[in-house]
Amino acid sequence: MTDTSTDATAGGGTRTRDLRLAVVGLGMRAGLAREAHRPGEGAAVVAAVDTDPGAHDRAREWFGDDVRLHGGHHELLAAEELDAVFVITPDDTHEAIAVDLLEAGVAVFVEKPLAITTEGCDRVLEAAKRGGARLYVGHNMRHMPVVRVMRDLVLRGEIGEVKAVWCRHFVGHGGDFYFKDWHADRSRTTSLLLQKGAHDLDVIHWLAGGYTERVAALGGLTLYGDIEDRSGQAPGSVMPDWLDPERNWPPLSNTGLNPVVDVEDLSMVVMRLDNGVHASYQQCHYTPDYWRNYMVIGTEGRLENFGDDGESAEVRVWKRRSDYRADADLVVPMPPVSGGHGGADPLLVAEFLEFVRTGADTDTSPVAAREAVAAGCAATESLRGDGRPVTVRRTSPELARWFADGQR
Repeated sequence: MTDTSTDATAGGGTRTRDLRLAVVGLGMRAGLAREAHRPGEGAAVVAAVDTDPGAHDRAREWFGDDVRLHGGHHELLAAEELDAVFVITPDDTHEAIAVDLLEAGVAVFVEKPLAITTEGCDRVLEAAKRGGARLYVGHNMRHMPVVRVMRDLVLRGEIGEVKAVWCRHFVGHGGDFYFKDWHADRSRTTSLLLQKGAHDLDVIHWLAGGYTERVAALGGLTLYGDIEDRSGQAPGSVMPDWLDPERNWPPLSNTGLNPVVDVEDLSMVVMRLDNGVHASYQQCHYTPDYWRNYMVIGTEGRLENFGDDGESAEVRVWKRRSDYRADADLVVPMPPVSGGHGGADPLLVAEFLEFVRTGADTDTSPVAAREAVAAGCAATESLRGDGRPVTVRRTSPELARWFADGQR
């Protein structure tokens, strides 16, 4: 890992030099690395990796003709002197790539989920400690204004002490987003309850102030399993290449599903957290609408979000006893935002870069990311075990302390 502080200037002073960044994976979420690429302003992507040579033209378009291109992360490590690497590859590859980079002492941004098994997450955490390298996980929802407003309302006691958190996730484009590529294959994702749900499970934990200790779940492959066209998509294509909301509705009209489809499209989970809060999570991949709805219930009221993840969202709080009423006692609209995922992506990238440079505190947490995966894995085990309750295995106290101390 290289020095990330300052360089001398001709006038005898110092200036903050650009962090030297690389990105592994040039698919959908590589826009995060594009967000970080600000040559002369603190960070520059100097190298890129993708196993598909056809993606290299995309890297030149995004990062300039001088970007150095590699076919794998081992080649990248051998050839480059780097401060940090964005790992934005399919979920089943996160663990191995992150471990190699962290053990080499390079700071790593891993797109969520951290890994597809609890054990894989632990190996990544241990590699960060062993290599003394900074690890950051891309749970961008912690930077979404709507989530932050809900958390701020909870922290300032607007609804009293939190007792329950409910989340319903209506995944209206599920057929296009998750059943036409590797996401549909449980060997590469574990489940969509983990892959897609990792965001929501992390937010539930954040709002509740605890981690899941016991789960029970039911669900199944209730719709997309009936579609016989498993011809897949063209090699190298990504979701925008085939997304057509008008043509692919209703959901059973979808064609070109992944050759392997063995993940559930409907999941329902109940959870008990380690602080006594109870929670539930429901996920459906064939609703006509696409949004997520959280409800937090406390000893003195409840709050709920409405609208999308951006400027149209609002959070409503009810604090007086009554029969049904749509008018809440407090309504909090969202501020203007810019950038992907309701303005969260630029904030996520900025936090990561500051963390790499200074070790500053972050709102994301590798341990929390691991606990979201652990909850998702335990819930998947329960679901596939006909609802048998499963105890979640927790992060080792030693590792948890090391990360709580700022990875120092």
